[in-house]
Amino acid sequence: MFTTAAASSTWLTGFTVCLSLIASIGAQNLYVLRQAVQGEHVRACVAWCVVSDALLVALGVAGMAQLLGSSPLLAQWLQWGGALFLLAYGLFAWHRAFLATGGGLDAGGDRVARGLLGVVSGLAVITLLNPHVYLDTVLLIGSIGARQDGWLKAVFVLGAASASLTWFAVLAFAGRRLQRVFANPLAWRVLDALTGAMMFVLAWWVWRGV
Repeated sequence: MFTTAAASSTWLTGFTVCLSLIASIGAQNLYVLRQAVQGEHVRACVAWCVVSDALLVALGVAGMAQLLGSSPLLAQWLQWGGALFLLAYGLFAWHRAFLATGGGLDAGGDRVARGLLGVVSGLAVITLLNPHVYLDTVLLIGSIGARQDGWLKAVFVLGAASASLTWFAVLAFAGRRLQRVFANPLAWRVLDALTGAMMFVLAWWVWRGV
């Protein structure tokens, strides 16, 4: 018999596990923070991240985590693919910081605005084509959720989605608070340089399988 206490404990487990994994420096988080600083389609970015996280966790709970866990070779390819993805993301960031003319700014020194489709499409690529996402969200979080009984699996996914919503709402708020800092075009180059450096460190970390 399932109780309110069991549901609360399962929800908290989903919330805690998901928050502990997504609350870190990563390509998706930096993309959302960047859009929040620019003030472009922030709500759409947050909505995409929450829905995609919930769906990926649900896929893991439904059985994909078991599939990945039973195939060490596939998990190894995902690890290497994630490292290469992060390396490429870092190189693009350093290209914007050191080589790109204007660093993404127009002739007046303002950021070049993008449409909703372009912003969300870029976020979708970062989310779904990053192999390391499947190791974290589907395999690690999903395998924990799959251990829950019956309808508690759905409660676990809800807890994970709540953690995702909380985290990306915090990122959006932080981005708005930083808008004055990034009124200076040089700040964008510094951000891109730091982003590239962090992506290289993460790529090494993923490649080593630490």
